[in-house]
Amino acid sequence: MNSPSPVELSTLANGVRVVTETTPSRVVSVGVWVEVGARDEHDLTNGCSHFVEHMLFKGTARRDAHQIARELDVMGGAANAFTATEATCYHATVLADRLPQLVDLLGDITLNSRFAPEEVESEREVILQEIAMVEDTPDDLVHDLFNRQFWGRHPLGNPVLGPPEVIGALTPTHVRDFHHRHYTPARFVIVAAGQVEHRRFRELCEQNWGDQWELSRFSSAAYTGARATVSPRRPPVPPAPSRQVFPRDLEQVHLVLGAGAPPENSPQRYALHLLNTVLGGNMSSRLFQEIREKRGLAYSVYSYVSAHSDSGNMGVYLGVDPQSVNEAMAVVVHELQDLGRQQLTAEALTEARDYARAVIMLAEENMEFRMSRLARNIITHGRPLPLEEILGALEKVTAEEIRQLAGRLFAQPLSALAMGPLEDESLDWGVLDQQ
Repeated sequence: MNSPSPVELSTLANGVRVVTETTPSRVVSVGVWVEVGARDEHDLTNGCSHFVEHMLFKGTARRDAHQIARELDVMGGAANAFTATEATCYHATVLADRLPQLVDLLGDITLNSRFAPEEVESEREVILQEIAMVEDTPDDLVHDLFNRQFWGRHPLGNPVLGPPEVIGALTPTHVRDFHHRHYTPARFVIVAAGQVEHRRFRELCEQNWGDQWELSRFSSAAYTGARATVSPRRPPVPPAPSRQVFPRDLEQVHLVLGAGAPPENSPQRYALHLLNTVLGGNMSSRLFQEIREKRGLAYSVYSYVSAHSDSGNMGVYLGVDPQSVNEAMAVVVHELQDLGRQQLTAEALTEARDYARAVIMLAEENMEFRMSRLARNIITHGRPLPLEEILGALEKVTAEEIRQLAGRLFAQPLSALAMGPLEDESLDWGVLDQQ
C-alpha cells in the first residue's frame, strides 16, 4: 500500500481551501490566510485591511480581548498576524495536542469579531502610534515612500498601515463592513504544517469555517448587500521612471533605486531570485562587497525583490553619507550594467545556487516557514510546489538567463527616491539614465 502524500489539499463546499503538510514534529503551525490586503483598498479605505487585522484580536461574542490573549498564551505557542499588499494572515504554532483549541480560536476571531466601538477607538490610537513609529524609522519609511512613487496612483502603492488622516476618519462601521465584504470563503486558505492529519484537520475546519459560516455575524441583517461592492483587482500600467527627494534632518541619506520586475508566478522567478542574491542578497554580493567592504560608502546596503500576482519590482537600498550619494549611485549603476553585459562565472553561479539552497533547506526546519511557503504556493500557483521542484528549477537556471534578465530589467532608466539632508539639485540623477 502506498503511503499518503505529506501534502494534501481539499476545498470545503463553500470554497474555503484547506491544506496540510504532515511532518515528524511535536508541533503544528496553523495559518489562516485571507486574500485581501492594501491593494484592495482605495484612498478613503487605505489601512482598512491592517485595521481589521488588529480588530480580530479585540473580542467576539464568546471571548473578550483578554481571553483571546490569555488563551493564546496558555497554549504556549507563538501567535501573530500580519497584513501585506495582497494577503492578511493569522497564524500560531502550538503543541500538536492543542490543535482543536487553536482552530476553534482562529475560527471564532476571523468570523465573529464584534468591532465594538470602544475597541475600535482604542485600537485606532495603537495603529496611529505604529504609523508614527514608521515615520521615526527612516529606513522603513523610505520604502513606503518609494513604493507610492513607483506605482503612482495604483493601489499597489498603498501603504499597508494607511495614512494617519484616513485611519483617524474610519468608523467602526467602515472597518466592520470592509471585513464583511472581503472575508469571503473563496478568499480563505487555511494551512497547517507539522504533526497534523489531513482528514481530521479538514473536519476541524469544516466545523469552524464551513457550517458555522452561516451562523456567524456575516449572516446578520447589518451586512446585507455589503459583499456586492467589492471591485476586482486591476493590473498596473507599467510605471514611468521617476525621481524624488524628501528633505529630512537626518545624519544619512536613505536611498532606494528600482525598476519593474516579473510577477510572483513568472517562469523567470528562479533566475530573478539568483540575480537578487548575486546583486545584493548576502554579504558576498556585489553591492555589499563593492559599496561597503571596498569603498566604505554604506553600513547598510542590499537589493530586494517585491513580487505581486501580476507585477513586481526590484530595488536597491543604501544608507549613505550625504557627500557620497552620487558616488554610491554610480557604483550601483555600474554593477547593474555589468550584470546585464557579462555572464556570471561558473563559480559565482554555483555559490548563488548553494546559498539559495541552504536558505531554503534551513528554513524547512521551521514549521511556520513550511506553513507560509505552502500557503503562498496555493495562493500564487494554485498547487503545492514540491521542494524538489523548487531546488531543481534553481539548478536549471543558467548564467545566460541571469544576464539576459538583468539586461532587460536594467535597460530602462531607474526610479529613485532619496530622503535626508539634501536638495534635489545636489543629486546627479543623470547617472540613472545611462543604462
